[in-house]
Amino acid sequence: MIDVMDKHFQDFLHLTKAQSAWVQFAHYLGYFLMALPAGWLARKLGYKGGILAGLFGVAAGCLWFIPATQISTFWAFLLGVCVISMGLTFLETIANPYTTVLGAPQFAAVRINIAQSLNGVGWIFGPIIGGMFFYSSKGAEVAHQQLWIPYAGIAGGVLLLATVFLFVRLPEIQTPDEYHLTDSTPGTSKSIWSHPHFVMAVVAQFFYVAAQAGIFAFFINYVVAEIPPVGEAWKNSFWLGGSEGVRARGGDWFISEQGATKLLAYFGFTLFLLGRATGSWILTRFSAHRVVGAYALANVVMMVGIALKLGWLSLGALFLSFFFMSIMFPTIFALGIHGLGERSKLASSFIVMAIMGGALLPKLMGWVGDVRDMSTAFLVPMGCFAVVAAYGFAWPRLSGSRGLSAQA
Repeated sequence: MIDVMDKHFQDFLHLTKAQSAWVQFAHYLGYFLMALPAGWLARKLGYKGGILAGLFGVAAGCLWFIPATQISTFWAFLLGVCVISMGLTFLETIANPYTTVLGAPQFAAVRINIAQSLNGVGWIFGPIIGGMFFYSSKGAEVAHQQLWIPYAGIAGGVLLLATVFLFVRLPEIQTPDEYHLTDSTPGTSKSIWSHPHFVMAVVAQFFYVAAQAGIFAFFINYVVAEIPPVGEAWKNSFWLGGSEGVRARGGDWFISEQGATKLLAYFGFTLFLLGRATGSWILTRFSAHRVVGAYALANVVMMVGIALKLGWLSLGALFLSFFFMSIMFPTIFALGIHGLGERSKLASSFIVMAIMGGALLPKLMGWVGDVRDMSTAFLVPMGCFAVVAAYGFAWPRLSGSRGLSAQA
């Protein structure tokens, strides 16, 4: 839901696009600050203890939105966003590597993509729920007073899930150590940083999350500012959320902020979920690094299509970019910790730290949107996807492995 908040803060607090990107900065800063402590606690507390710590952290951040709405200053909301992401860091650092070791190593990328497909439900409903509470036809002031409601609901659900985990037994599983990081094999380096496939996974994840965060954050700005007018028949369209989904401007009807949130959910995140689901199957047929490389290269083309200002074709390219982004995060994660054994928990911490890319690049994208336009701003994620494509295609040489797939 944080990506739906940007336009709300622009309206309510009169922020520029670059200033509103502090929301993404706060979110990803939490990952950066907590990644190493989360990895350390995971080794001390085990998988179950780390997951519980993460769930309680998320609940605390969500509940903070209740007083933050009354304080009604930008820093108060940024604090809540940061605390939530700190809790999520535990879940990313612990649950992701745990998923990769629950079965045959060659299916690691498949398992993590299947597991993360389930969060596609949240991707779809998050913008819909956020649009209901963050925007109102009565104005930004009215919408602002109900900002805390969805977060209070999430806190209740998370606390219920934490209660379930208190009574569930999670076995500790030893991970394969293909690079002999934890044994006494002579002539082998014990440092995870001596393995290029891990180092470059950190770099690739930095640029992938940077691209994802920018696209998610400025989707609404792009649709509202750059998309051609729609016909009057769209005034009461279900896909735009009814009459509040359009706004009259200069004698034409344009998609409003609320309509853009519906498009984000119904098309953008639905394609994201579809990409995760189909990607899980594709990864059983093709090597994971090739799929990442091909999908990232496809998104380079999509970003160029957006920057060229092709009207509805550019919007279609934006929607398709969600599909091709879908498998990148979990697959880069699996490729990065491949064969690192017990050190995969530490490696996971650094890959999660790379999420900091989502804090920095949206600021640049927002600045380009302010000084030029939102279409041109999509050249920023284009460069990011080029880096991810290079990592995917170079992975066999970096790792000395044939690849992660059912055929490997």
